Amino acid sequence: MQILQLTTTTPQNQYTTEQLLKRFPCPIPAEVKENILNLGVTKRHLLTTGEIRDEKGIVTLCAEACRKAMKQADVTSEDVKYLVAAYDVNPVLSPGLSQLLTPELNLNRYVKHTNMQGVASTAFPKALELARDHLCANRNDKVVVCISGVTSYWFQAQVQGMKNLMEIKEVNAIGDIEKRQMELKKWVAAMQYFLFADGAAAAIVTNQDEGLTVTKTVEVTNIRQKDYLAGFTRFTASDEPFKFDFHTHLDREIPKLGVEYTHLALKQLLGGKPQQVTREAKKWAVHTGSSKILSSLAEHNGISLEKLEESYAILREYGNLAGASLPFILKRILSTTKLERDDIILMLGYGWGFSAAATQLQYKQQL
Repeated sequence: MQILQLTTTTPQNQYTTEQLLKRFPCPIPAEVKENILNLGVTKRHLLTTGEIRDEKGIVTLCAEACRKAMKQADVTSEDVKYLVAAYDVNPVLSPGLSQLLTPELNLNRYVKHTNMQGVASTAFPKALELARDHLCANRNDKVVVCISGVTSYWFQAQVQGMKNLMEIKEVNAIGDIEKRQMELKKWVAAMQYFLFADGAAAAIVTNQDEGLTVTKTVEVTNIRQKDYLAGFTRFTASDEPFKFDFHTHLDREIPKLGVEYTHLALKQLLGGKPQQVTREAKKWAVHTGSSKILSSLAEHNGISLEKLEESYAILREYGNLAGASLPFILKRILSTTKLERDDIILMLGYGWGFSAAATQLQYKQQL
């Protein structure tokens, strides 16, 4: 299966970390600011609250990525037989993104389409699996995969009206459990505010066996029953009619879980020669969890910084793009690296679920 074309788009509004520090609703302690700077993000693109609240903001961004991919691949709307749309944040819970994209892209009203919501950082490998399954039964079809990495709607809203923010050592010293948990939530919300950003990616996938091809994908999820609690987003009903509470959580265990899960996924993907394949891989595309997580994964898997430079660059320039991070990194690799026949790229996604996905891509040329 070939990735015929890969494109990315971002909102027009760009903010540096320093600009967001000034916009934050309350003073930020020095230690917290140091944690923020250590995330590894210097700038990011964000949709405005109004653009996201109206679903057209997300749909327009995703449609732009799809149109660019279709144009560059010389694929018309009539050529598209299957649309896979992956997203986490969408103000319209139902219908899903694929239904909203279909008229925007002028696709046939009877086109096959699938929505993937809540898959987060492993969305791109999972979407490629769905494309592969369709192409196995429909060998001449062309598939559009769209990944929305818009998450700021969650994380920007969480900090609105925040009056104060404590350093972690102060939070840990609080005796009252409920108050300590509340202050910890605020601290996590601040990290999310400065880490996550917005973007969208699209790929055209065909059954050809040349160019950049997807050779195999492996996924592992919830080794232990409650691992998913390390990272989740949840709606809960309140005591008032028509009112719901929203809560997200990112646990300090995520870096350790990321290393464990990606190790298992890679072991399953590469079989009996994991060290040889990882050593020979030309490049690695690793989800932009944070600078600390990238470094942990690199150290654990013996990945040289040169092979991971695109992952660090996307984190630095765009922030954590959730499911869109992997196609952004892969696009950067394709635009900056001269690939030769049989070169291997390994792609790793991990996060909410708790899940990890490992994909092997190979550059193939016809003899």
